Amino acid sequence: MSRVVLAAAGPDLASRVRAAADGDVHELPAGRLPGDPTRLFEQLVDGELPEVLMIGPEAAAAEVLGLATRLDVQCPGISVVLVADPAPELWQAAMRAGIRDLVSPSADPAELRAAIERAGAAAAGRRRVLRPVEETARYTGRVITVASPKGGVGKTTVATNLAIGLTAAAPQSTVLVDLDVQFGDVAYALGLAPEYTLPDAVHGPASEDTMVLKTFLTQHPSGLYAVCGAESPAAGDGVTAADVTRLLTSLAREFRYVVVDTAPGLSEQTLAALDRATDVVMLSSMDVPGVRGLRKELDVLSQLCMIPAGRHVVMNFADPKNGLSVRDVETAIGTGVDVVLPRSAAVPVSTNQGVPLLQSGVRDPMTKELRRLVARFAATPLVRPSRYRAKHRAAS
Repeated sequence: MSRVVLAAAGPDLASRVRAAADGDVHELPAGRLPGDPTRLFEQLVDGELPEVLMIGPEAAAAEVLGLATRLDVQCPGISVVLVADPAPELWQAAMRAGIRDLVSPSADPAELRAAIERAGAAAAGRRRVLRPVEETARYTGRVITVASPKGGVGKTTVATNLAIGLTAAAPQSTVLVDLDVQFGDVAYALGLAPEYTLPDAVHGPASEDTMVLKTFLTQHPSGLYAVCGAESPAAGDGVTAADVTRLLTSLAREFRYVVVDTAPGLSEQTLAALDRATDVVMLSSMDVPGVRGLRKELDVLSQLCMIPAGRHVVMNFADPKNGLSVRDVETAIGTGVDVVLPRSAAVPVSTNQGVPLLQSGVRDPMTKELRRLVARFAATPLVRPSRYRAKHRAAS
């Protein structure tokens, strides 16, 4: 029998689900259903991810559909079963969101058991499909583009710490690309002295042979690989959008994670990185100019159909004294905020020393939230162990 996590269910339904699942059920506490899979599974005491997430009728339909859509992208090995009145319009919306089954709230334990078994079999089938792809076709890596409309909001800090965290979770499987072609600072933020830089990686023999390309990467002591920024703005200007597309495509074949640090705004190189991205981290400072800029950028990218399914909104420099709440920001940008990074005195020290916070081991609220961001990616690798057991916050 599949392991089941039950959310938004009353005592009567919970009792029937326990009977249906032979007691292998983890019940989440009552309350609003988180829209983010990371926050949802943080509530699991043992950190073991389920095969089946069953959501009861006490959750609002919009919350369930939003969560299910994200789970379908981020956690394809988990099947969602919704307990609700099976109205035709809900069936259609549920199918679009990736929900595997819809069960009546009055279903008896036998009906619930059948739904759990169907959902568990679907989850197992998806994991079997993912595993051979990983083993035989190498990586079709996740390209995670960190973007922002404005400069000075911490893109390089976020990108370097994200890359360091992913390297800790999956050694030797992450590459960081400095795509701020004129003024990239990834090398300084990581304390690297690169022999080769971005123009070398996109021109000449490295652009034609993946094995040669790997010799042009700079390796960090953590095991992270990096394509460092150009030595001068003039050299960086020679990197085109086509170069970026070719580079990211090649790196995604060799690495599980390709993290891309971009320049402010929507340059041709940034647009190429967004076009190739499986995930985008939309970053803004938590102030009025930053939030307004983020809203404009989201609108433009939506019109261009360039926001991938894996969208992660991150607010940096959060300060309870600045007069803006997370709810204010969400209202202004028209979407939810996924991670809030507090203002921290440890960040400038980390940058000046060339040692990312997640490498330094500094205990700081900023470090905790950076780990939360890493967990959005590291908690859902392409291959799961046979029982799908994984510590959700493995990057911690």
